[in-house]
Amino acid sequence: MLIDIHSHLDHCYFNDDLDRVIDNARKANVKVILTAGTNSEKNRESLEIAKRYDIVKACLGVYPVQYDNNNNHKNNKKNFNNKIQLKINKNKLKTINNNKLKNNNNEKLNIDEEIKFIEKNNKNIIAIGEVGLDYFWVKDNIDEQKELFGKMISLAEKLNKPIIVHSRKAEEDAVDILQSSKLKKIIMHCFSGKKSLVKKVVDNNWYLTIPTNVTKSFQFQDNAKIVPITQLFCETDSPYLSPFSSKEKFQRNEPAFVLEAYKKVAGIKGMELKEVVNNIWMNWQKMF
Repeated sequence: MLIDIHSHLDHCYFNDDLDRVIDNARKANVKVILTAGTNSEKNRESLEIAKRYDIVKACLGVYPVQYDNNNNHKNNKKNFNNKIQLKINKNKLKTINNNKLKNNNNEKLNIDEEIKFIEKNNKNIIAIGEVGLDYFWVKDNIDEQKELFGKMISLAEKLNKPIIVHSRKAEEDAVDILQSSKLKKIIMHCFSGKKSLVKKVVDNNWYLTIPTNVTKSFQFQDNAKIVPITQLFCETDSPYLSPFSSKEKFQRNEPAFVLEAYKKVAGIKGMELKEVVNNIWMNWQKMF
């Protein structure tokens, strides 16, 4: 009864073999996969994927992007959906377009209209996500990111849905903003904050995810030590964060590999794998 609490099955890396990917997940005993939208196009794709596969549940949201002055957002070319980069030289990066947007730099997204769309699909979604703050890819619009995050929090409150939060290089601000909200069901996705912030998340009775690259990441190994099993989920962030990738070779991640995160958590906590599986399943039942 495994759960992949966060993935991106809408990614073009799955365009040719999603049926096989879902079949692999079923064979690995994955019972639930959450796929997260990040913008208008991806939200709609996530809904369609969830309709096709009974084990897939859709999460809708707007990932940190750039504002203009007319209540619109631009999908930033450094945003999540385009985050795989090739180094050309020390001062220049070539971005690979991974989400097949027709014109990613100029495509605008009206936030109020997208919120209405998410509200309309309230019964078809399980959570609000992926939302939050990102000071790693986008550094020049922090106030606007906070405003957008506030709108996503308000939406989660209104719909009474859990929220799945991205907070890369913005962990302290994200925690502060969430603490000032009324939300109780909060999942911190791939949280990389310092130990004091991890403990604050625990004290607030929120949840953290342990991604599949915990096999290599000391940060996530430490998180697995600190956070009680009663406040943990495991995720793949597919197609990213494969437990089998290396610096020399990228390998696509997929939900079936979430088992690797479960096994690593079991080893770190000195628990039987079955015990970890059962505890995370109970976390799922409490959260959703």
